Amino acid sequence: MKSSSKPYVYIAIAVASWSTVATAFKIGLRHYSSYELLLVAAFSALLIFAAVISFQKKWSLIKRISRREWALFMLTGLLNPFGYYLILFKAYDLLPAQIAQSINYSWAIVLTLLLALFMRQRIPALKFLGMTISLGGVALISMGSQSFAGVELSVVGLILAFLSAFLWASFWILNKKSEHIDNVLALFVSFLFGSIFLLIGLFFVDVQLASLKGLLSGMYAGLFEMAIPFIFFGLALKKTDNPALINQLCYLSPFISLFIIQSVLGEQIYFTTFVGLILIVGGILFNEYGVGKRSEE
Repeated sequence: MKSSSKPYVYIAIAVASWSTVATAFKIGLRHYSSYELLLVAAFSALLIFAAVISFQKKWSLIKRISRREWALFMLTGLLNPFGYYLILFKAYDLLPAQIAQSINYSWAIVLTLLLALFMRQRIPALKFLGMTISLGGVALISMGSQSFAGVELSVVGLILAFLSAFLWASFWILNKKSEHIDNVLALFVSFLFGSIFLLIGLFFVDVQLASLKGLLSGMYAGLFEMAIPFIFFGLALKKTDNPALINQLCYLSPFISLFIIQSVLGEQIYFTTFVGLILIVGGILFNEYGVGKRSEE
């Protein structure tokens, strides 16, 4: 394989993985509770991270993590996988897959607002236009589906989908503090703490893992949502000389996912979902690249 083509093969693997997971979540939730699905998924991802670290012979790097960084990883593990995926899976349980997925993509808007609020990063005036476009897409998906498609949506599900976006944005901010640590090692330690929290939760939550379909769905979610795509996305960024394009290609996944949702789950894709998703992604891309280029000029 030519080195110039490797980044695109890696990002294709990541996009293909992310495109299937909304469907996998819904299938898994037919057989498992949100907690059961996350328990299997988190441990599956943890094993993949451990295997990659072993293959790369990077266990010695764990000695370089300071006490302060261990405390940070404990917090990131509480956010992801523990809090984020518990809430996201519950949102998927209460909403059509297309709705939960699309609203979850609004995390980039939340991230911009959180960076401005807590990191005191100034928001360029043009970015408010991009956020308005994206929020318009969120509103169209949330309210338009009921008004135009006549679909009754769970209010609790919608709130949880928004909350998952908030938690992912918060995790992203905290994760930036450990950028100097190997990416897979950082994910392993976060998932190690997240898995410990899940084990502690077993004292309070009744868990039944007898369903084979639920078990396989949980393992699939762990591999193709939490582990493999992030590993290959990181590899794609390392190998490319055009990181902007790699990031842009990630936004193909929610659109590909809609077709899989329709084909496998049999969900009718609402016109409001498709248009709303275009607005959400369009607003994000405008803020990330359109506003950025104008600022550079």
